[in-house]
Amino acid sequence: MTTSPRLSAPMPIEPQWLDYNGHLNMAYYNVLFDRGVDQVFETLGFGPAYRERTGNTTFSAEFHLCYIRELHLGDEVTASFQLLDHDAKSFHFYQELRHTDGWLSATGEGMGLHIDQSGPRVAPMPEDILARLDALAREHSALPQPERVGRQIGIRRK
Repeated sequence: MTTSPRLSAPMPIEPQWLDYNGHLNMAYYNVLFDRGVDQVFETLGFGPAYRERTGNTTFSAEFHLCYIRELHLGDEVTASFQLLDHDAKSFHFYQELRHTDGWLSATGEGMGLHIDQSGPRVAPMPEDILARLDALAREHSALPQPERVGRQIGIRRK
């Protein structure tokens, strides 16, 4: 069995997402990452039905995005998801947007929180979801640490 990050279905660039430069507006890279992660969350048990049934959901606490190559109308991408770490209330993950031709368009690193919406407050995940995250963590522990994880932003001084 080959261990690899989870991969979304191909997602097209929508016309209304283009900016005046004719390429994908920066905000919509986040939309694509979010849509891709939603597909993974369904398999982990975090989908809309979970929110309706339990009153719990996930929130994004932090997300770092690196733009590598422009996307244009007519392009399609997939979003990967690699679980880097987790505990009872949070999860650290890495994503890549890849054109369906194979080239890298953007990377993202995020921290997600499990939220009880009645607070709202950060709350422990139920055992069944933790068990799925544990299994995914064991699978992804065989993957190398992505090069772009933990990047800092700043002006390089010589």
